[in-house]
Amino acid sequence: MNDLSLTISPETAKDAQAIERLHERTFGPGRFVLSAYRLREHVDHLLDLSFTARIGTLLVGSVRQLPVCIGDTPALLLGPLTVEPPFRQRGVGRALLDRALAEARAKGHRLVLLVGDDAYYGRVGFKVVPKGRAIMPGPVDYDRLLVAELTDAAFDGVSGAIRPDWSKVR
Repeated sequence: MNDLSLTISPETAKDAQAIERLHERTFGPGRFVLSAYRLREHVDHLLDLSFTARIGTLLVGSVRQLPVCIGDTPALLLGPLTVEPPFRQRGVGRALLDRALAEARAKGHRLVLLVGDDAYYGRVGFKVVPKGRAIMPGPVDYDRLLVAELTDAAFDGVSGAIRPDWSKVR
């Protein structure tokens, strides 16, 4: 894919319906039982830290981030990150991920969590959360609970339940 053909832009309210259809196609109805969705039920994602990927006017990918806390420590929960199947393995997901993390860092955020594949996300600095350090609100494969420190030692001494950032609850 030609880099010039892919446009990464902040999500807008007008993107919501197209992104929901993308999530339906890529994740199916089972997505609502996942632990990460328990958090999304209570707090909206941050539009200025959530992005779309387009080729021309065609939406081909999306990434969202929402405010959470690990114990009393503010963090972001990244996800879902999704790309239309025909456009996978072409750098779209990586471009979305790079933009989301860069913007989070630029806006002063220190930690980003996600549930995902260590082999994929480890390439951009995510590491498996040590067992027992952070607890999701529901069943989760803790080998897939990952954290990225956007500043040095940001995860040092952090532990507790992962919950919505109540100061941002709708």
